[in-house]
Amino acid sequence: MSKPLIYGLLLSILMVTAPHADHLPLWVSALCIALLTWRTYLNYSGNPLPKRWLLLAITFASIGGILISFHTLFGREVGVTLLILLTMLKFMELRSPRDAMVLVYLACFIIITNFFYSQSIPTALYMLATLLVIVTTWVHLHAQGITLKSRLRVAATLLLQAIPLTLVLFILFPRVQGPLWGLPQDAFASSGLDDKMAPGSLSRLSLSDEVAFRVSYADKPPRREQMYWRGPVLWNFDGRTWTPGATAFGIAPQFTETEQAIDYSVTLEPHNKTWLFALEMPDRISVPANLTYDFRVVRKEPVKARLRYEVRSHLGYHANLRENERQLQRALQLPPSLNPQALRLAADWRRQAEAAPSPQPSDETTSHSTKPASGRGGNRSLAGIDESIVRAALAYFNQQNFQYTLEPPPLGFHGVDDFLFETRQGFCEHYASAFVFLMRAAHIPARVVTGYQGGEFNALGNYYIVRQSDAHAWAEIWLAGQGWVRIDPTAAIAPARVERGLSAAVTNNAALPFMARNPPQWLRNLRLNWDTLANQWNQWVLGYNSERQFAFLTRLGMESITWQKLALNMAAGTGLLVALFALFMLRHLTKRQPDKVQAAWLKLCRRLAKAGLPRAAHEGAQDYAGRVAAARPEIAGTMRDLASRYSALRYGAVQDEHAQQEFLRRTAALKT
Repeated sequence: MSKPLIYGLLLSILMVTAPHADHLPLWVSALCIALLTWRTYLNYSGNPLPKRWLLLAITFASIGGILISFHTLFGREVGVTLLILLTMLKFMELRSPRDAMVLVYLACFIIITNFFYSQSIPTALYMLATLLVIVTTWVHLHAQGITLKSRLRVAATLLLQAIPLTLVLFILFPRVQGPLWGLPQDAFASSGLDDKMAPGSLSRLSLSDEVAFRVSYADKPPRREQMYWRGPVLWNFDGRTWTPGATAFGIAPQFTETEQAIDYSVTLEPHNKTWLFALEMPDRISVPANLTYDFRVVRKEPVKARLRYEVRSHLGYHANLRENERQLQRALQLPPSLNPQALRLAADWRRQAEAAPSPQPSDETTSHSTKPASGRGGNRSLAGIDESIVRAALAYFNQQNFQYTLEPPPLGFHGVDDFLFETRQGFCEHYASAFVFLMRAAHIPARVVTGYQGGEFNALGNYYIVRQSDAHAWAEIWLAGQGWVRIDPTAAIAPARVERGLSAAVTNNAALPFMARNPPQWLRNLRLNWDTLANQWNQWVLGYNSERQFAFLTRLGMESITWQKLALNMAAGTGLLVALFALFMLRHLTKRQPDKVQAAWLKLCRRLAKAGLPRAAHEGAQDYAGRVAAARPEIAGTMRDLASRYSALRYGAVQDEHAQQEFLRRTAALKT
């Protein structure tokens, strides 16, 4: 095995395994580096390869280490780790061309495993460059005499020739449901919102710049302060953490719209949860999903692949005007013996509201999209009291020097009391939690809603980007005659959070991701341009599922598409491409011009023919040189030398550039 070939294999293996360093155990990465360094030293020094028993000992020790690290020998992480370690060990016993071919195939297989962790455009470009290196090494294995430049040219040509066939297979290969690179359970990471909320949970999530989903509106988009993307709804409170609780009872969701519906499409990133995000209040969705009793959109299976769905929502509505009584009682439950000061404050608000005349409904009390009903009959007095309490709570937040911050101080056992009367610093989860606690303490049914609020508009792609930093929490209360009404207490403290986004609301945005701190416009435009490109990649490459495939082929004129037709079209397209390529190669071979060595030899033969020594059609170079030497003794030595050089350059395995130039010089200098 030549040293350049070994170095080519070393570079190929290093390039395909380097991206795995982030998720491999530290000892595995260290062992891989040690093995590669060891093999490089052996190749440089010429020392013999390690004994087979030593490699077997390292193999079994590695398997034991994997079993200790992962507690199993199955799954994605274990499979990738085993594959990389075995490839390294195979490299340590590289002796023959057959071993080199095995390593080339293993490197190609490891390329696929990189897409288990990232399917972005940079990853695809890096893998394409890696594949070019692997194919170049493969060419070197079969033609070791050619230069590096020639090997690269052949490898690039092979990859370019594969593009048409790749496109045919990509477009026509029958798609199956599920993610492009999916594996059971352990192949999917969980990110984004959780189904519980505690102090600090959303503020930590707001430090992430990752995309949660993208939204395209069919017509004019709503105002930013109307963009509340509903996610988990939390009912139970233990004094610190809000959770959904057990499956609740209650009537099916019922609502009447008060504003015209809007249509939009959502491209949701995988988050391994069952819920989908939609504007309040959705009444139609294009994928199989259910609208729950508390107005969440959920699927039966977790979202493990990027999902695109169409939604219609009504931003103005009255929801569940006749709520089940037991459901309302559930929305009044509080943990016993906690937060006594908050309980007394809410009780004072209730007494003051009951003692005062019933106020008229106010737009400031309710959400932007759910205005109070004008006629509530006998419930008017009760609703007026509840609305007075809501106004008192919002005024308390607005007038008591509360601060909106990403870094609030820790809270004690009576967390709500500490927040309301001591620290008065918090993020949206603090305000939503305290507000719902106060409402329940004042005998107003309330619950916490988590999701996202707002989004960043991308003018180039004409869509909105909702990031993890847009995570938000707000409250819902039930009012007689109005049903469930959204109240966002954060808007009473930091209205800029709802109107302009997180960076405009916090006083110190140093903790935010760099791109969330109002960067220069050119840098922001660069990011939006890149996101547009990434969105197209997600839609047409990673998101090319069976539905999109059928839609695309229908636009091309293929009607009544079935799996059988797809398979036949794919076979026909593949056969046609192979036939066209074969015809092109045959035509190219028949019209191929002779190389420089052959051209120089034929030119010499023509010169000798003019001197009276023509070459017969059947006569080889050595025989012709012998006949010329007998007829022209003065050039006999030169002629035999040229014939030997021609045979070596034309038919030999070694192609030396210097020898070729010397042959061309001598043939041109020979006087006939």
